[in-house]
Amino acid sequence: MITKLVSFLLFGTILFVGGSNSFAQKRAKKPAVVKNPVTIPEQPKATSLEDPLVTEPVPAKKNNRSSEAEIVSAAVQKNSTYTHFYEFTQPDFAIKSIKIRHDDLGRGDISFLKSGSDEAITDPIQLSESTLQTIGSILRELDFVNSSENYQYERDYSHLGNVKFTFSSAGRSRTAQYNYTEIKPAKALMDEYRRIGNQYIWIFDMTVARENQPLDAPRLMTAFDGFIRRGDISDPPQMVPFLTMLSEDERIPLIARNNAERLIKQIEKQANKEKK
Repeated sequence: MITKLVSFLLFGTILFVGGSNSFAQKRAKKPAVVKNPVTIPEQPKATSLEDPLVTEPVPAKKNNRSSEAEIVSAAVQKNSTYTHFYEFTQPDFAIKSIKIRHDDLGRGDISFLKSGSDEAITDPIQLSESTLQTIGSILRELDFVNSSENYQYERDYSHLGNVKFTFSSAGRSRTAQYNYTEIKPAKALMDEYRRIGNQYIWIFDMTVARENQPLDAPRLMTAFDGFIRRGDISDPPQMVPFLTMLSEDERIPLIARNNAERLIKQIEKQANKEKK
């Protein structure tokens, strides 16, 4: 009896010790909790041998409008023979230089350099029939290609800016330079190209404002209003489609859209008056 009791107690002790060791082993296997674990981001992998991992920096985006203008200008150069060249330079002006070139159909481009910038802006142009008639009439009156007349006034007014014209016709070409003149047709030629410059530089500035700085549109509309009142736009009726687009563009402030509508009516009224 006593022997059985001792055997039972010994067996129970062995079970207790074995169970404790097993429990301890299980507790030891439980992983420790790590606070704020650091996550290592997965590295990009090449998809194939032909598509290796690219580690070079991504180039900055280019101005899409400038790229489009360069493409159009290149197409114009390829398909056109320029016959009219105009250049204005005055380093102290807000627009330091303006270059305009076009063919007999008015297709060409304008390039201008603004103060504070080292890179000229180039945009395509298409002169209207009215503008071409005005230029042609002036050149015929001057007999520009065949003449050797010096248009420059006896005094130098280079602070107003120097202009240079080159015109080619029937295999002949001539260049004239001056900054002030009392010869009316020569002055009219200078003024007409100044108006062309005003018109297309304003179109460029307004296009940029619509895309990037809509709040600048009212100021530009005020400037255009001044051009119209002073007669400093080459062909106002040619601007009506562009002004109509502005009047319907909800990206720009309402005051600019209203001014565009007002100017359209003003231009059309003046055009109808001149027809009569």
